[in-house]
This record gives sequence, structure tokens and C-alpha cells, in this order.
Amino acid sequence: MAFPSDLEIARGASLKPMSEIAAAMGIGEHLLVPYGEQVAKIKLDAVAELAQRPKAKYVVVSAITPTPLGEGKTTTTVGLGQAMHHIGKQATIAIRQPSMGPTFGIKGGAAGGGYSQVVPMEILNLHLTGDFHAVTAAHNLLSAIVDNHLYQGNALGLSAEEITWRRVLDVNDRSLRNIVTGLGSKEDGVCRQSGFDITAASEVMAIFALASSLADLRARLGRVVVGYSASGSPVTAEDLRGAGAMAVIMRDAMAPNLLQTMENTPVLVHAGPFGNIAHGNSSVIADLIGIHSGDYLITEAGFGADMGAERFFNIKCRNSGLTPDAAVVVATVRALKAHSGNHRVVAGRPLPEALLAENPDEVHIGGANLAKQIENIKLHGVTPVVAVNAFPTDHPSEWEAIAEIAGSMGARVAICQHFAQGGAGATELAEAVVEAAEEPSDFRMLYPDDMALRDKIDTVARRVYGADGVTYSPLAARQLDRYEAAGFGNLPVCIAKTHLSISSDPTLKGAPSGWSLPVREVRASVGAGFVYPICGDMRTMPGLGTNPAAFSIDLDADGGIVGLS
Repeated sequence: MAFPSDLEIARGASLKPMSEIAAAMGIGEHLLVPYGEQVAKIKLDAVAELAQRPKAKYVVVSAITPTPLGEGKTTTTVGLGQAMHHIGKQATIAIRQPSMGPTFGIKGGAAGGGYSQVVPMEILNLHLTGDFHAVTAAHNLLSAIVDNHLYQGNALGLSAEEITWRRVLDVNDRSLRNIVTGLGSKEDGVCRQSGFDITAASEVMAIFALASSLADLRARLGRVVVGYSASGSPVTAEDLRGAGAMAVIMRDAMAPNLLQTMENTPVLVHAGPFGNIAHGNSSVIADLIGIHSGDYLITEAGFGADMGAERFFNIKCRNSGLTPDAAVVVATVRALKAHSGNHRVVAGRPLPEALLAENPDEVHIGGANLAKQIENIKLHGVTPVVAVNAFPTDHPSEWEAIAEIAGSMGARVAICQHFAQGGAGATELAEAVVEAAEEPSDFRMLYPDDMALRDKIDTVARRVYGADGVTYSPLAARQLDRYEAAGFGNLPVCIAKTHLSISSDPTLKGAPSGWSLPVREVRASVGAGFVYPICGDMRTMPGLGTNPAAFSIDLDADGGIVGLS
């Protein structure tokens, strides 16, 4: 008998009223704003109301470098949260909202999988409460204000060639990467070159995720730099008088969304910055609520430990003031075997048969990636636990190989069956995380605020990615000089690179050495509070593949959704 689909499993969940889910977190109904029967927003008043309660242990879930198929990090996050109940602990989960670009593209949704899902998965993977639409609207309002300012006489002297603020859309559409606006008559605006990014790459999304209050959101939006004058002075959203209206659009979105898992564990779903372009973490606001809502707050950072976890430590924790007690590194046999360099995994295609054959030696070869990602966690003084997300095609000898690699790096390891068994299949992981979180914490940032931007980039490239150094295009070098001169040098760095390798080259597997990080372009997200270098062939607007998930998604005769994964 075939294993049921995620959507079939999700529809069989026994959901509790949102008031009961909130009550398990110690949150009263007076702090809830219902969105139908199965979703609620939590009022921002909860941050102050809960602030004096004891803090939960703070756990971040990261991973090895994934294959294009992903390796079940969200599923593991959900499974771990459910498993805590099985060992007598109260957990709250905090994750990002999925972007509809990947949902209708190749990757699919991000609600977890099997019996470790956030439900209702249809609502989560689609519009939820409209937060992404608010980000899109706020961002594009500022885009309209920029072009209107040029049309109305350009009193601030904004150089059309130096405008860095683009437009956004929550759809994968490569045709919008580079566009020309203002075509037509004079009344249709100033003609200039621009483009679109995906909404999850918007600076408004990054601000949304990092702001600690409405006042902080408003201040950050005012600091957004849209471009530069002919004299080189930055022009901000505040200068253009657009930040206030942007904040109004974002006001209701700032309240975190509350859902539940298949086993009724509370889940905070809030914000969705991309993990390879932006900082890849859910909101600070959600964590400020969740940290006082139980014994454990389990959050997830995008892609591998070189990506989302590094930014969790050096960007998110810098903003929130919270310090992690343990970190989970999700690994799979198939991904580690792919990191041996002997197999080619392509999204949307079946796994190579040779990849599924028993071969612990390949696991050891690809295990260089696991060892480096464990090292990346330990660089920040955090205790790692390796979660082996088990698949039916795995062999015990291959799990043993992973255990040997983890043991050699001083990390605990747990075999997890949460996809098929729910929380009961991740109790070994929960117990290992509890042990790790009890160890004394020595959390530390990788670099100080006052380090020069080039030195920050070099530090991450060498210590986290294993690069020999960094090379800059002439454009990137000029941009860094401009940002230092403008006073942005104290900001942390968020390096945009491929998620398919620790390096900047997606074809390099394992833990490559003897390479240099190529910085093509550097953008300043001053409102969000970081500078992000763009490395290699990175795109801030994805495209659709030959067989996107959208082809399989439809309505049935009763109006129900089918094909969502």
C-alpha cells in the first residue's frame, strides 16, 4: 500500500481550537486575533505580557549542504517539536512562511512532511494571513514613490543610474529580472532600467523579520536607502516621505501567525526571507514571544549551517539579544553520498539508482561536508547535535558511518523516523537536544561590529566556507568603498551565494578548498541592518523549471485543492 501524500496526511489531522494551542503556550484569548478557525495572529502586546516569564531553551535547526531536493529540515524541526511532548517537555516551534514562488516552482511547500507537518498545510503554503502580500505592497509602494519623485522634478537630485531599489513579486519569473520602466509618453514616467526580485528577497521582508516592535519597524523602514544623488549621498525612504505609509501597510503583518502541528504542538509562522539571498530566518518578534512560551523554543535557519545558521548567529541573534543553547544539524545518507561527487541529483528527477545502493564508504567521503558544518556550529560556541533524517532506502551501515563522523567531531547523533512516525520517531533526537542544551553555553559572534566590511566578508569566507580568500569585481569594490564612506561599515554581512555548496560554485561538493569567493556586486540593506555581497551566479528572482509544481496544482470537483506538496 502506497504511503499517503502529505496533503492526505494533513487533512487527517485532528486539530484543536486555536485558543487551546495558545493556552498551552500560556497565552490568553485576549491576545489572539482569529483568522478563521485554524489560524490566529498573536497581538504584539504578548511580547511585554510574557517578558517576565522564564526563558525557554533556545534551539536552532540547521543542516548539511542539501541536494536540490532538500533534506527534510522543516520536517525535522516539526518532528523535534512534537517529540518534546513525548519526553515530557513543552515546546514551541518557530518557522518561516513559505514563498509561493518555490511552492509553485520545483521545491514545493515548506510545511514539513509526512506525520511531522504544520497544518493546515494548504493555508500555510498559500496566502496564510496575507503577510507576504503586505511586504510586496509596501515594497512596491516605495518603488512607485521613487519613480514619482523623478517624474515630479527630482528635488532630492536622485540619480536615475544610481537607484538601487527595485520591485518585487512572490512568483518565480525570470523575464522580470531586468526591465525598463516608463516606456510610452512623457506622462508615463521617467524611462530607466530596473528589475524585479522575489518578495522573499525584499529588504522589507528582512526588516519585517528583524524588527522587534512597530516602532523599530517604522525606524528601519525610514533608513532604507533607495539610491544615491549625483554627489554620492544616500537617499532614504524617509527622505522620500514613504516610510510612514509602508509601516501602515505592514502594521497588521507584524503580529505572528499561530498554527499547530499534526500532534498539536504550537507553531509560530512569521516572515520568510530567503536563505540564500537574505538572512533566512523567521521573525525576531515570534522568538520574543516563543522564548517565554514553554520549555523549548525550536526555530529553523535556512539551508546549511554555512548559510542560515551563520546568519542566525551573526545577524538574527545580534538583533534579538537571544542566545542559542544548542543547534541541530540535519543530515541524510543520500545527501552525504551525493557530496562524494559520484552522483548527480537533479530536482524533479528520480534519484540515481547507484545513490541508493549500500555504500558507507561514500558516506565517509561526503562526510567532509557534515564535519565542516558541525565545525561551523562550534565556531560560534554552540553545542551541535546531528539528526539523521532516515529514509527507507538507507542502510544501517550508512547510519553508522554518519555516527562515526559525528563522533569524531564531538557531536551527539540521533537516528530519526519522524516523517513516518511523527514525534514518536524523534524522541532519541529530543533527548539528545535536551542533554546538549543543558551544557554550558559559550555563544559568540564571528566578528565585531567595528570590523571593516571587507574583513567581515573575508572572515566568513575563510572560517565558515573554507575559502582561501575573496576577490571583488571593480563594481563590488566601488560599492564597498561607498558604503564605508556613508557610515554603513558597522553593519554585519549577509553573503548571498549558492545553497548547493559550501563554496560559491554549486558543482563543488563536500568541503572544497583551494578556491576564492568571487563577489560580483554588493547591496546595502541599511534598514534591515546588513550589507549583502552577491557572489557567483546568484539570482534574486528565480525562474520556473520545465515541469513546475504549478502544473499539478488544481481544484477538484468539490473545490478542494489537489497536487500541493
